[in-house]
Amino acid sequence: MNASHPGTTSKLQRRAFLARTSAGAMALAGAPLLWGQEKTFRAANDRVRVAVIGIHGMGQSHIAAYSKLPNVEVAALCDVDENLFAEVIRKHCKNKTPKTYTDLRRLYEDKSIDAVSIVTPNHWHALAAIWAIQAGKHVSVEKPCCHNFFEGRMLVEAADKHPDIVVQDGAEQRSNPCAQSMAKFLHEGGLGEVYMAKGICYKRRDTIGHFEDEPAPSGVDYDLWLGPAPKRPFNKNRFHYNWHWNWDYGNGDIGNQGVHEMDVARWGLGVTLPTRVCAMGGHLMFQDDQNTPNVLIATFEFPNPAGRGEKKKLLQFEVRHWWVNRELDLAPEKTGNTYMTSAANTVGNLFYGAKGYMAKNANEWKAFLGPKLEPGPSGTGEGNHYADFMDAIRAGKPALARGDIREGFYSCALVHLANISYRLGRSLDFDPAKMEFRNDSEANAMLSRNYRSPFVVPNRV
Repeated sequence: MNASHPGTTSKLQRRAFLARTSAGAMALAGAPLLWGQEKTFRAANDRVRVAVIGIHGMGQSHIAAYSKLPNVEVAALCDVDENLFAEVIRKHCKNKTPKTYTDLRRLYEDKSIDAVSIVTPNHWHALAAIWAIQAGKHVSVEKPCCHNFFEGRMLVEAADKHPDIVVQDGAEQRSNPCAQSMAKFLHEGGLGEVYMAKGICYKRRDTIGHFEDEPAPSGVDYDLWLGPAPKRPFNKNRFHYNWHWNWDYGNGDIGNQGVHEMDVARWGLGVTLPTRVCAMGGHLMFQDDQNTPNVLIATFEFPNPAGRGEKKKLLQFEVRHWWVNRELDLAPEKTGNTYMTSAANTVGNLFYGAKGYMAKNANEWKAFLGPKLEPGPSGTGEGNHYADFMDAIRAGKPALARGDIREGFYSCALVHLANISYRLGRSLDFDPAKMEFRNDSEANAMLSRNYRSPFVVPNRV
């Protein structure tokens, strides 16, 4: 399944195509590799033809978002569940009917497709993205960009080896002016030395219950859905959406909603990989088919050479799936004026520094400064991650995608390290330089997984 990248001539052709695109030329030509075979395409004006892979749930948000952008065509849809195509096309593709595929490998052979949005279950993210990169397709991959630590390393390696391909991580807040101004304020010393961040993922989720194994529904290529995961019988609680709560396919809510807040916490704190992680929690209250925790508390230590005291920074992260408290008050002095919370959900971040603290959600932040924690600077604003992806493709500048895959890997890595600590039931020492646990073969074995042929994430890309 692995393909070599285009040679020097092909790279120069592609750079020429991108330069002509950014200049607004009427006819465009490029030469990305497709499964080892060079191809050339031409598009009208600067139109980008994108395919969405995985169209149940969030995939439809991708289709809708791309459909609103100028000179972008949702040219193909791919899903292992053929039952979804008719309704999704009727609902979202009113101007032009896209091609449909059940096998992403066949989609990658389509020379007319310029880019793909990968919105599959987590266990497919990295492999689908690596194959797409090798096929010469620009890639936007939903969070988390990898199902385990090893996959993230290989995805970054693939992106590094193909610098002319735009590879965007699905951390959408990276495109928000709100998050950008937050990071600028913190990094320029607005809170003084920031010594701790807390990511919060409180989402009211009921029990998923129990279902018996059964035959896969007609129209579902279940073997392809399993892909890299172990062979198991079909079960409704291991399929649409509820796969999130099964280790074979998902990463629990810390790797679902939580990875957005993990990315913001790490970004604001200014750290990459930790030296120590400790996580504990459990699947509490309910007896059902879920095997990921619905309560999880994780703490990470990072080196901080400029810090006082023990010269370290801390990142705390908390997941809750039932009752929540209003922990992110925007105006704590005013009763009832709450900061992006409800009786059901509280999602966001807190930062603690020498001068005060900051509260943040997806589209707003505010600092509270001084001994009396007086309201200070604030920021707002949402961007468009999908538009940034398209702009990066046209300009031939991956940085414009606002979701660097390396940053995505670091944030996902914290998710995976926390889950390993939780599953082993102990704290762990980590070596950021070697990217492995210190003197712990049991923990290191959990940085990867056994892959089911032919859906194997390669050791070399």
